[in-house]
Amino acid sequence: MIQKEYVLQMARYNAWQNRQLRDTFKQMTEDELTYDRGAFFGSIFGTMNHLLWGDMIWMSRFCDDVPAPTVSGDQSAALTPSFGVWDAERFRLDGRIRIWAQTLSNMDLCVEESWFSGTINQQMKRSRALCVAHMFNHQTHHRGQISQMLKQAGHTPPVSDIIFMPEDA
Repeated sequence: MIQKEYVLQMARYNAWQNRQLRDTFKQMTEDELTYDRGAFFGSIFGTMNHLLWGDMIWMSRFCDDVPAPTVSGDQSAALTPSFGVWDAERFRLDGRIRIWAQTLSNMDLCVEESWFSGTINQQMKRSRALCVAHMFNHQTHHRGQISQMLKQAGHTPPVSDIIFMPEDA
C-alpha cells in the first residue's frame, strides 16, 4: 500500500504545513482564533486542537514513547488551553513524527494495528499502512478546513500544494 518514502515525505509535508500555519496564527488575535465559525470543531483554534489530538492518538499507537491525549475525542477541540501551549505541543509532535518516519522500515508498515476506538466504542484492527495513510489524510482534511476559515477571516492561507514544498522543509 504505502512505503517508508511516502511516510517520510508526508512527515516533512506535515511539519512544513504546520510551520506555515503557526506563523499565520501568530499574526492573529485570540478572538480571531477562537471565534466560532460554524465549523465542525467550531473555531480555527478548536480545529487546530482536534488536529493535534488526532496526531497524538495515532502516534501513541505507533510509538511507545508518545502519550495518548488526556481528553477524549469529543473533547479534542479543547485539548490545549492557549495558543502558546498548542504551539509548543505542535512543534514537539511534528519533530517526533519526523523522527518516527526516519526510523520506520517498510516491514513496520506490514503489521496489523489493534486499538480500542472510543469514537465508535469498539475494538479495531487494521493494517498499520492504512492507519498511517489515514493519519496523514486526516491532517490534510482538517488543514483544508483551517485554510477556509483563515480565508473567511480575511487572512491569506499558506501555500498547501505539496509540489511547492521546499526541498529543505
